[in-house]
Amino acid sequence: MATVALKSPAGKWIMASTILASSMAFIDATALNVVMPALQQGLRASGADLFWILNAYLLMLASLILIGGAMGDKLGRKKIFMVGIFIFILGSAACGLSNNVLMLVICRVLQGIGGALMIPGSLSLISSSINAKERGKAIGTWSAFTTVVTMGGPILGGALADAGLWRYIFFINVPIGVLALVMLTFKVHEIKDEDSKGNLDFPGAITIALALALITFGFLRVPAVGLANVQAYGSLITGLAFLVIFIIIEIKSTNPMMPLKLFQNSTFSGANLLTFFLYAGLGAGMLFLSLNLVQVQGYSQLQSGLTFLPFTVLMITIARFAGGLADRHGPRLFLIGGPALAGTGLLILSFVKQTTGPSDYWTTFFPGVIVLGLGMSFTVAPLTAAVMASVNDHFSGTASGINNAMTRISGVFANAIFGALAVLFFSGALQRDLQKSPFNAKDKQLIVQQANNLGNAKVPAAVVANKQQVTQYYHQGFIDAYANIMQISAGLGYLGALMALIFIRNKSVRKTDE
Repeated sequence: MATVALKSPAGKWIMASTILASSMAFIDATALNVVMPALQQGLRASGADLFWILNAYLLMLASLILIGGAMGDKLGRKKIFMVGIFIFILGSAACGLSNNVLMLVICRVLQGIGGALMIPGSLSLISSSINAKERGKAIGTWSAFTTVVTMGGPILGGALADAGLWRYIFFINVPIGVLALVMLTFKVHEIKDEDSKGNLDFPGAITIALALALITFGFLRVPAVGLANVQAYGSLITGLAFLVIFIIIEIKSTNPMMPLKLFQNSTFSGANLLTFFLYAGLGAGMLFLSLNLVQVQGYSQLQSGLTFLPFTVLMITIARFAGGLADRHGPRLFLIGGPALAGTGLLILSFVKQTTGPSDYWTTFFPGVIVLGLGMSFTVAPLTAAVMASVNDHFSGTASGINNAMTRISGVFANAIFGALAVLFFSGALQRDLQKSPFNAKDKQLIVQQANNLGNAKVPAAVVANKQQVTQYYHQGFIDAYANIMQISAGLGYLGALMALIFIRNKSVRKTDE
């Protein structure tokens, strides 16, 4: 399969189209969190409704992303990529036009289907099209630009929410997607695995979709109903059973959608373990940092988004450079040092207590954001390049799908498990503070019941005395929970670095070629 130079016209069109299309999905994911209050008011949505609006997309994406990667390898990477973009555009436009919660949830499912076909395709096109010596730099460029829009999403979302234009978070995807489709149609050649034999592995595809959907659903239900509820443990157990069945199918299949021999390569296995741990920590850290800034520290939604601007600047300036260095020197050192540095940034952020607001940013949150940004800037491109370089080109879509699935599933893990842990930490801190307070037993019970709302906890109406003291308890309790979550997140970053130390080598084990 002929490859092209990164700076050639063909290489530039491939990079432009893949970056544009990926940007839709990434900006949508981060900006939507910020516009939720405006969306809730506009659609008169309940808290449970918001939960499903956020996660309907994630549920479908995690369930189908492996299928999307495999379909690209088999049927043509450009073709499946374009189908995904088209479905994502339709879903986005429908989301923007939704006039009730149910319609929005259904349209978010449609977005998830499009994303599952689109996201693996971007990296697969790059990996199979750009020559091997420049692949790390190309992936670094892709990582830098997509991370910029990811981190810029909260800024855009905050500005649109303040202006009452939350629907434009969805509408903005339409012109971006159409431009990407035009580029792909006229400037990018089709790329598929000419050596591929046989049809798609439909039994494997259906089984892994069911497994991931059930596991994702189970994790997402834990904070709402508890692990002891059949919706949670039943979904998790059934999902794990389907996962075992999937592995058996793949072992016996003559044409598996996820060749298990890919995991015989220690670099491929180690990079995916690193991805899971690091992005679980990053996801939890970013979520609780945002909640802390807005709900406790007194930042506006736009100010909260702007706090991540240093992160964005570092990604612009360093990620491409790091990808080029990894091409020359190998990814191992970057994948040990980068996650460790990111973990240190999360640890520094965990020590920030109550501040006086945005005026204190430079001496409180800024140092941790800088260290976290440096760590991720030196990680993202070498990590993706290590995954894609550990398999032969005809497995690039599958490899990208697996690695992206790890990122999405780790996000589910972060939202669900860390959300439940935060409530436990918050409740414990409240109960500890209330033991020394003058409140009676009934008031104490009412105060603790608000723990499920975390930083958005409100003083119960029935508690008439010392309301300001209760607010202080809530703020301090959330900050205690935030510190614990950030420290666990830091530990996951260090665990990711350990995976690189153990498994990743600069000279990979022989690539899978069967």
